[in-house]
Amino acid sequence: MAEAPVTPRRLGAGRVDVSGLTWRPFGRREPVLHDLDLAIPAGQRVLLVGPSGSGKSTLLRALAGVLQVADSGDLDGTVEIDGASPHARAGAVGLVLQEPGSGVVAATIGRDVAFGLENTGVPRQEMPARVERALSAVRLDMPRDTPTHALSGGEQQRLALAGALALEPTLLLLDEPTAMLDPVTAAAVRDCVEEVVAADRLTTVVVEHRLGPWVAFADRLVVLDRAGTVVADGDPEQVLDERGDALAAEGIWVPGVPDPEPTGIPAGLFGPGPLGANLVAVDAADVTVRRSVRTLSGATRSTLAVDGQWLQARAGQTLALVGPSGSGKSTLMLALAGLLGVDDGVVRAHPSLAPQRSRNPRDWDTVDLARRVAWVPQWSSSAIVATTVLDEVMTTARAVGLVEAEAEERAVALLELLGIDHLLRADPRHLSGGEQRRLAMAAAVVHQPALLLADEATVGHDRLTWAAVMGVVEGLRDAGSAVVLTTHDEAVVMRADRTVELARPPQDPPPEAPRQPLLARCGPLSLLLASTLAIPAGVAVSQWQAGLAVLATQVALAAVGLLAPGEGPPPEGRVRSVLVRCLPGLLGALSVGWSTWLFGGRDLEVAAAAAVRVLVIVFPSAVLIRHVDPDALGDHLAQRLRLPARPVVATAAALQRVHTLGDSWTEIARARRVRGIGASRRSPAALVAEVAALTIGMLVRSLQAAAALAVAMDARGFSTAHRRTWWAPAPWRWSDTALTSLSLVPLAVSLLL
Repeated sequence: MAEAPVTPRRLGAGRVDVSGLTWRPFGRREPVLHDLDLAIPAGQRVLLVGPSGSGKSTLLRALAGVLQVADSGDLDGTVEIDGASPHARAGAVGLVLQEPGSGVVAATIGRDVAFGLENTGVPRQEMPARVERALSAVRLDMPRDTPTHALSGGEQQRLALAGALALEPTLLLLDEPTAMLDPVTAAAVRDCVEEVVAADRLTTVVVEHRLGPWVAFADRLVVLDRAGTVVADGDPEQVLDERGDALAAEGIWVPGVPDPEPTGIPAGLFGPGPLGANLVAVDAADVTVRRSVRTLSGATRSTLAVDGQWLQARAGQTLALVGPSGSGKSTLMLALAGLLGVDDGVVRAHPSLAPQRSRNPRDWDTVDLARRVAWVPQWSSSAIVATTVLDEVMTTARAVGLVEAEAEERAVALLELLGIDHLLRADPRHLSGGEQRRLAMAAAVVHQPALLLADEATVGHDRLTWAAVMGVVEGLRDAGSAVVLTTHDEAVVMRADRTVELARPPQDPPPEAPRQPLLARCGPLSLLLASTLAIPAGVAVSQWQAGLAVLATQVALAAVGLLAPGEGPPPEGRVRSVLVRCLPGLLGALSVGWSTWLFGGRDLEVAAAAAVRVLVIVFPSAVLIRHVDPDALGDHLAQRLRLPARPVVATAAALQRVHTLGDSWTEIARARRVRGIGASRRSPAALVAEVAALTIGMLVRSLQAAAALAVAMDARGFSTAHRRTWWAPAPWRWSDTALTSLSLVPLAVSLLL
């Protein structure tokens, strides 16, 4: 298709006018934002702050025009950008979401950054340079074909920022853009933002809990209270001078005000711990962990996540794990929790904690693990397993057999301490990010585990909720539990008893790319067409002997297609992966054959013909489907078949999420295992129940992911992209013609026989 012209960004653009904005989400009695008025001149830099739950993220979504994309509720008032709706011009607003991992829209990092450029009609030849600039600006220096689902939390945050910067919008909205980053990378990102904003005079709204590093950047400070109304507005230095103490009392991290002391917990909330003071609850001895991801080409890329790490977590002490993003902190936490195997070294718990002969938590039963170990993940939404806040907190307590009344009393006390006791009957999936993090902490400690592993537990909290979370953490520590925290929070590091600093492990040079099978050199349309041609070939089969001849022809052609001529190492697992994908088809063929024999006169030849017919239809798909790249499929459907861009791109984006279903399944399984509700290895019935629970969890997660994907896509101009350009071309090569022609051979054999 012809390249669409790029609408030039107008100088002086980016004026924001908000009038009477009120938003009450479904299920809430009180609005999050109430009758809010806000005018931002073009080019102004606004620092938006407020306590947790004050509606900061909600306001950013309203400014981006995506508030009702995935959320339902009552919305009143108007939001205008340069006198028009935020949707008036694609790419006018760039938004970095609070949980950037949910904002991934493509399978590789290069394509993900280019997504907004496609929506704004940037010519293809200009895209690579802009993508490179954006990725370099946020220091995401890895191959552009790196799978997006293989990135760490901090790396995903930098990718989201790169996607917003590449748009070169008139209004840039950043929701805690450096919260998950180490100090060096955070400073680099702030420098990058300031450079881009200054060069293009962008109107910018930054939401941050930690004001200090952003005060010099901002022209204006706007403060929201817990009711979602503006309570302070003006020059940052003036507002902080005049109202600094009052704002700090409301929970704002005012620069220069000493860090708060952790909130004291009620007496008797936790009893004595199971270990004596300073005993080693768990230690990692020379632990090495490698993480492997599969690229779209089929190659496996291995990364050294943890390299020969030693540490000891002692009872009655807090250990802070620090280090740059991508240094393996979260991976090491998973290994300590028994949720991830190690490639070398050993993880050992104290002998008195080991319920069986093995001291490795990886070998423990789900209930035994939950009784002794608690894990708070970096993204707390991934650990939700119940439908109400109270049930979420009580899940592990019930699994390990605590007395219901006593456990519920402690649960309510924890929720009250953390400021979310008014949400006992609310669905935890509908809470704000900060509320979900506090809920995850309450659910982790209610049964007083001997070891607490919390990944970035203080991110996204105001002073008051930070003090509450740290009060719970230190209360558990003082009761005798061992605590391990990964953090970039200097206040947490200062309060830790010991600190272990991790560095990014040295990586082996990338291996030589394997040779591509012949099928991988074909485009997605020819692959789909070849799969489709198997249907008439199967339908035409009338006898099992003819069906076997057709199937043998398909197998021979598949063997040719899987050949990988050329230089370089051969690809691995070609035949094995085909056999694995054939298993469902084989079961289907047996089922069809059996039912045909049973209800069709018990004629073996008729039943065999029916079974072989199914195999003829499904076998080509098992061979070909692996080589269909969802992003390339979208390119070809839109550019070659001229299908409407919006449904094509949405379908491709949804299909690329299929690559992450395995990771989502693993996350849900980990959450259930460490909460005591995972499958028991000794009970087949429990395994069946676990699969059913995981399937339901995957369904819920898929619906949530679809909503988040819609927000992420619309935040990059997708909903207003009436005519778009494309990152990659969609050629029809000689290999596509050859594949299509050869796919007619089984059909010809079927018809002739």
